[in-house]
Amino acid sequence: MHDSNWSAADLRRSGGHVVVTGIIAIVAILALAAVFLFLNLPDANAFNARVERIFIDNDNLTSDAEIKLLEILALSGTAFSETLGSYRVVIFVLLVFATALLVAALLFLVMLNTINRRMAQIERSGIQISSLLISREEKTVYLNNMDFKLTDSALETLSVLAEARLDNEMLTGAEIEAMISGRPAADCDEAAGATRIKRLRDTLGNQMVSELLVKNIARSGYMLAIDKDVIKMI
Repeated sequence: MHDSNWSAADLRRSGGHVVVTGIIAIVAILALAAVFLFLNLPDANAFNARVERIFIDNDNLTSDAEIKLLEILALSGTAFSETLGSYRVVIFVLLVFATALLVAALLFLVMLNTINRRMAQIERSGIQISSLLISREEKTVYLNNMDFKLTDSALETLSVLAEARLDNEMLTGAEIEAMISGRPAADCDEAAGATRIKRLRDTLGNQMVSELLVKNIARSGYMLAIDKDVIKMI
């Protein structure tokens, strides 16, 4: 159990490092692409500068048609400058949108990979207990979303084991018998505690098999509670 907890914690930490590294890499690459793109875009005032240079170099343009043509060129330069400015805004928005999509895709892939690893661990380990609730009044133990009825003796045995696990302690058969019976551990037999454990296992095991594998359908019979596609006989 201890090794499993550590491996899960290491998996979460490594996954977090991958996500952070991936996000930084995505942002850095798109930032470099944005800088390169904006640096290579033409200057918005380049057209106006060329028109102004034409005015300066051609002082002999005096006719109305020539002056009108130069005014049209100047207006075209202004329009080009405004259009290029709007293009810059559009490019910036698209880069931000691309960054958000890539980050979301990275998070989705990491989450999917983590879920796949988790499912593989569950398949290897079988049933995995995520919650344990012991109800003395109902004489029932709730494992995950399943409930199992226990005898008084089995319920006491499980309660003692649960309290010991909370204290991170390991109990011998004699100590289990002593805690349940109230006698000193030196006066208790190891076999008595082992017998209690066996009865607890038998009680829980039978009910788990009935719940997870062999179903008892009222007035019909018995059948396996698994998909028939997973059954192989050799």
